[in-house]
Amino acid sequence: ILDMCAAPGSKTAQLIEMLHADMNVPFPKGFVIANDVDNKRCYLLVHQAKRLNSPCIMVVNHDASSIPNLQIDVDGRKEILFYDRILCDVPCSGDGTMRKNIDVWKKWTTQNSLQLHGLQLRIATRGVEQLAEGGRMVYSTCSLNPIENEAVIASLLEKSQGALELADVSSELPGLKRMPGITKWKVMLKDGQWFEEWKDVPSNRQTQIRPTMFPVKDEEKLKAMNLERCLRILPHHQNTGGFFVAVLIKKSPMPWNKRQPKVHQKLPQRTGDTEVTAANSDNSSECITEEPTLAENEESKTMEELQNSDTEQSKKEGVCGPPPSKKMKLFGFKEDPFVFLPEDDPLFLPIQKFYALDPSFPKMNLLTRTQEGKKRQLYMVSKELRNVLLNNSEKMKVINTGIKVWSRNSDGEQFGCAFRLAQEGIYTLYPFIHARIISVCIEDVKILLTQENPFLSKFSSETQKKVKDMAMGSIVLKYDPDPEKPDDLQCPIVLCGWQGKTSLRAFVPKNERLHYLRMMGVEVFKAKRKEEELESKTEEEVQHRLAQTEEGMDVEDKERDLVTKMEAEIGEESSHSPVESSAMEVENKIEDLDQSSKNANSHVSQESKDTDTGNVKD
Repeated sequence: ILDMCAAPGSKTAQLIEMLHADMNVPFPKGFVIANDVDNKRCYLLVHQAKRLNSPCIMVVNHDASSIPNLQIDVDGRKEILFYDRILCDVPCSGDGTMRKNIDVWKKWTTQNSLQLHGLQLRIATRGVEQLAEGGRMVYSTCSLNPIENEAVIASLLEKSQGALELADVSSELPGLKRMPGITKWKVMLKDGQWFEEWKDVPSNRQTQIRPTMFPVKDEEKLKAMNLERCLRILPHHQNTGGFFVAVLIKKSPMPWNKRQPKVHQKLPQRTGDTEVTAANSDNSSECITEEPTLAENEESKTMEELQNSDTEQSKKEGVCGPPPSKKMKLFGFKEDPFVFLPEDDPLFLPIQKFYALDPSFPKMNLLTRTQEGKKRQLYMVSKELRNVLLNNSEKMKVINTGIKVWSRNSDGEQFGCAFRLAQEGIYTLYPFIHARIISVCIEDVKILLTQENPFLSKFSSETQKKVKDMAMGSIVLKYDPDPEKPDDLQCPIVLCGWQGKTSLRAFVPKNERLHYLRMMGVEVFKAKRKEEELESKTEEEVQHRLAQTEEGMDVEDKERDLVTKMEAEIGEESSHSPVESSAMEVENKIEDLDQSSKNANSHVSQESKDTDTGNVKD
């Protein structure tokens, strides 16, 4: 599956979830390549994809309108990779989001769609070129402007010459209210001029308005296109935003791609690289016959590049470095290379022995991001993505791929294995691990997730017995639901843990902890309650300080009364000096009280700051 304009990644996440519909299969046969042109948004995409912990996702950074053809190794020969499914959610004016996006009201003009139409058509064209025969491409925008929607689809269908057709999806999603696509529209300029046909556009405006923006006039062609099969989602129908969707099916190669199949050059056989990707498992014949048309000099250049890449790979087997910046003209952060572990790497043997890994474990799919020095993290990808990585390192800028399965732990070396399990990849690894597994009950899981480093005495007696006979180090904690207790959590949980001398802890990220605790019905907002308690204590202290201040003021009033009596008894002359001194004393006391109240307030504010800081750390 190819997601051409993937960032920020919500639709990519749905695609990954569909791949992993069966949680019992650690490595689904399919994979997702998520692309975006913006380097910074690619890292946002990585963040979204990481939440799903899949070994079948690769994030790349390319212009979608010129995304390169990828190659894979099939039985020793290189073939072009075609995709079974493509999501083409193109950049658009976003006028369908005006209910939630205020900027659209300020910045929207008719010029937006005129400027985007060409880019949208180029991206959609590149998408159908890389689509496999029989495959589907979904074209979508969050706009209701026909120039961005039906005009692009009509132009694509017209130049495909029957290779593409719009799929009838009216029977799918029956609860979704939708409107059919439109067949007639006009084009308007920013200054308010309307045009119904291309011939009406003056020559000085023909750079802004293009022929592909107008509806098809030939009734037979228009009828054959079936534009009414497009879906228009209107905001007022079901309280949503505006959206446009069209599903295209590729029936045959594109007209500009039709050519005789070339004789493929046999490549040296390499162990582990002969697997076929899911996208080509059913379309191997198509991969031979459908190739992009190139000029003779470009063909020779491509062959030279293939030979060069082969020689490079023979020098550095299993190393997939980033593409040269001069050739690709890409900007952004420089990525570390992807280095696959060789079969005879001594690093893997103690790991295999310590965790009693199954012989079927695909160790060839393990990789690191360091070519030299100590390997600190081990990642894993599916065999299909390994094939893609090994054969396309020179032409593709990979931002991220694979999931972390092991992390180096210096304390673990004394226990027989320098690498501890990582929670990210535990559901992928678990089917292959046959040792260091402890079954725990629901109460033990709650203790592990709510306490940082609980003592063994806090766990159930069964868990204590299992731990007692096991050496220290990284372990797997498995919870299996009990059907006889329907009130308990009814889905299995696998956690990474560490067994110490007297304690047992779980290595689980905070967000994942909260997720599991919510599933078990445990209150997860204890920090908020603590904050409220601290606030109430702070208020009590402030009131106490104010009470002390009021008592101080009562003392001052008594002193003033005493001074008045003294003045009456002694007389005006003799009382002048004592009055001044008493008044000065009173003023000094008032200043002292003010200072003490300020100190109290600063103390209270400092306590609240410390409380906030403690909450952040928690």
